[in-house]
Amino acid sequence: MKKKNVQKRKTEKKSQVVLAEKKVNRKVKDCVFTHLFGTPKYLFQMYQALHPEDKETKPEDLNIVTLENVLVNDIYNDLGFLVGKKLICLIEAQSTWTMNILIRVLLYYAKTLKEYLEERNADLYGSVKVTIPKPEFYVVYTGDRVKRPQTIRLIEEFFEGEQAGLDVKVEVLYGDKDDIIGEYVTFTKVYKEQYKIYGRTEETIKETIRICKDKNVLKEFLESREKEVVDMMVTLFDEEQLMKAHDNTVWQKGLEAGIQVGIEQGIQTGKEKGYNQAHIEGLKASIKTLKELFLDSHTVYEHIVSNEIYANVTEEEVRKYYEEL
Repeated sequence: MKKKNVQKRKTEKKSQVVLAEKKVNRKVKDCVFTHLFGTPKYLFQMYQALHPEDKETKPEDLNIVTLENVLVNDIYNDLGFLVGKKLICLIEAQSTWTMNILIRVLLYYAKTLKEYLEERNADLYGSVKVTIPKPEFYVVYTGDRVKRPQTIRLIEEFFEGEQAGLDVKVEVLYGDKDDIIGEYVTFTKVYKEQYKIYGRTEETIKETIRICKDKNVLKEFLESREKEVVDMMVTLFDEEQLMKAHDNTVWQKGLEAGIQVGIEQGIQTGKEKGYNQAHIEGLKASIKTLKELFLDSHTVYEHIVSNEIYANVTEEEVRKYYEEL
């Protein structure tokens, strides 16, 4: 009986890893961010927060053009909408800060513009100049603001401030104003506080909703969509669990590859040198994998040191291998 139970647990564990490998790249089709601002009423409140000077535009003048992620290996959520001659693109960035958001915005805009032109049968090879909407780029940052910039630019972050044939400027929104954006950021912070107490449970979600309603934070939205919000966040928990299972397999594969190299080198150079080499190769393999997920060196470092195997690795070491790979 014991053998059967052990075999069953092994089979279940193996199935979870396979499931993670298969589903880790699946897009999160909906979340509170896209659900909230995908609703015309709240989308209009978002626009008013961005353009309080515009007294002419009405809710029906806003047209959502996409609610789809550009890159699938992420936990970000995108929103784009047309307002007259403007195309406004927003990205929700969670607690991890990365300048790769600029690249993400660029890809997002290119994809949206392509769809915009195709829908209008625009002839890019004809002599008549096509018309395109003026882009505005924003990032709604829900992490802690520690000397974060108000705006970020592609040429400054990727081309060392030198003139280039392309530039992208993004305004970073921290939710520090009394508007719908501020309410959303407050919602995410309440959720993080409750998560620390209750973990990945439904209690976290229900307490988040209760506290926010008591504080009049997204109260109307939460009262009318409470079941949907709970369902969405439970789904998000499932996604996070899959990502965690996938990350564990990544670390294991990197370490196994490093250990194998270390063993081979250890045959000739001795046990201690072999172990050190295994550690380095495992570290490099992990850095390479994380780098391929479009993470910057600092974010890679944060992921690296969160694993006890690399607890003593310095940021300088990570940056060195990051630049080499």
